[in-house]
Amino acid sequence: MPTKILANVKNTSISLIKEYNINDFGAKGDGKTDDAVAIQKAIDACTTAGGGRVVVPSGKTYLAGPFKLKSYVEFYVALNAKLLANPNEKVYTESAFRANKGEGTLWISANDVKLVTITGGGIIDGNGISFMGAELEDSFELKPFNIVDPRPHLLTIIGGENIRIHNINIRNSAYWTIHLVGCNDVAITDITLLNNLKVRNGDGIDIDHSRNVRITNCYIESGDDAICLKNRREYEEYGPCESITVSNCIMVSRSCAVKIGSENMDKISKAVFTNCIIKASNRGIGIQNRDEGTVEDIVFSNILVESHFFSDVWWGKAEPIYITAYRRANGNNKDANWRFPKGATVGKVGTVKNIYFSNIKCTGESGVYVSAESADKIDGIYFDQVDVQINKTTNISGGVYDRRPSQVEGLVKSNIAAFYFENATNISLRNSSVTWGKNLPVYYTNAINTKNVTGLKLIGFEGTSTSPGKIKAVNQIP
Repeated sequence: MPTKILANVKNTSISLIKEYNINDFGAKGDGKTDDAVAIQKAIDACTTAGGGRVVVPSGKTYLAGPFKLKSYVEFYVALNAKLLANPNEKVYTESAFRANKGEGTLWISANDVKLVTITGGGIIDGNGISFMGAELEDSFELKPFNIVDPRPHLLTIIGGENIRIHNINIRNSAYWTIHLVGCNDVAITDITLLNNLKVRNGDGIDIDHSRNVRITNCYIESGDDAICLKNRREYEEYGPCESITVSNCIMVSRSCAVKIGSENMDKISKAVFTNCIIKASNRGIGIQNRDEGTVEDIVFSNILVESHFFSDVWWGKAEPIYITAYRRANGNNKDANWRFPKGATVGKVGTVKNIYFSNIKCTGESGVYVSAESADKIDGIYFDQVDVQINKTTNISGGVYDRRPSQVEGLVKSNIAAFYFENATNISLRNSSVTWGKNLPVYYTNAINTKNVTGLKLIGFEGTSTSPGKIKAVNQIP
């Protein structure tokens, strides 16, 4: 097939980039014909020749079923070009989670690749609504399935090295959008990721058993978690998730904008989140440990968080900051359960320790929530300049803390404090404050409420209860 050679001139040196236009390999771009075979031919030719640029050219919509990226390929979706997932569920047959076939399939994927780039300024569209059931008030029903859930994950890279995703518009995924498994040296920059906010499981970016990942200058809207760090059991051989930075991002989520967990069978550590804005979200920042893995050495700084209630379809109760450590509910003896170690139906939960929050400004309908099944599971949580403003702004009932999914009661009715700490060790609250708004239901009470907390330090705290003189500002229960 013909190729185009581009010459880049810089400092009198010339480098040649071979360009592989998918039209030259038979793509139609009529929005009706499945062009996956042509796209795959172009990718195969590019990598076989030693690498280059595979171009999805401007001006057309290219419908496509599943295809695989390969090493040394720059996948270039040009401005005013759209790559659209085939809505035919039957073409999606490869599971996104290996032998676990009940959590989606693969659309664009790659295995054991090096030096892969996705860019171009165009649109990659997962056609998500085509895979949904009936539209509800704030979500879509999920279609029933037998063994294989055909909803495609938009992009899955497993065992990738030196991955670059930048200057691209990604939207409308039917399941997870960008899923990086066992990857090393990844940069995701300057992307716009817009999923339908009613699509359940529509995560934005999932960093899974990966390391040395940088996410910067991105705008993400997602029904489920916007950015999530985790360690799925299906890919346990890839080891811990560590050395992650997220900066200068804006996020919206019906679930949790920044999430760590809930799947974590290894270790998540050494992550920094800074200079971000979270708005119109259910939860803001969440650490949700439910498995035997640990979470440690995480820093959150310079973040604005706006949270409010959504229905119980979505996990969360408007918590701007949420840290919990509970083992998940027992499994089923009859079927394979991918949430537990092989052969097990009862799990355990690892520790969460050394978590730092600095200069976090929170506004919303609930307060900071820290809770564990026992005090040894959460150790060393540091809040410095964390300011919480609480006001009731929706018609959805509150007075509830959400511990789902867990072995204990999931939705717990309770008075709501600006800072609620339960079963934890060594919590420090410095130079922080609480401000109450004008619309205050009776379940809003203390500025700080603690139960079974050892090593609590309060330094320079400002704030009152909702009824000074009647309700304690700080309520400590041994």
